[in-house]
Amino acid sequence: MFKTILIIIISVTFVGVLFFIIVRNLLKRKLDQLVKDEKEKKSSDLE
Repeated sequence: MFKTILIIIISVTFVGVLFFIIVRNLLKRKLDQLVKDEKEKKSSDLE
């Protein structure tokens, strides 16, 4: 019984960490793209 609960807790933790890393990378990529677009927009407005 204890072994089963431990396996479930470890599995859920692993999936949660994996999900967190994937979402964090996607958000970072999106934020970098938005910053790049904003910089390009400002530089084109100055010209």
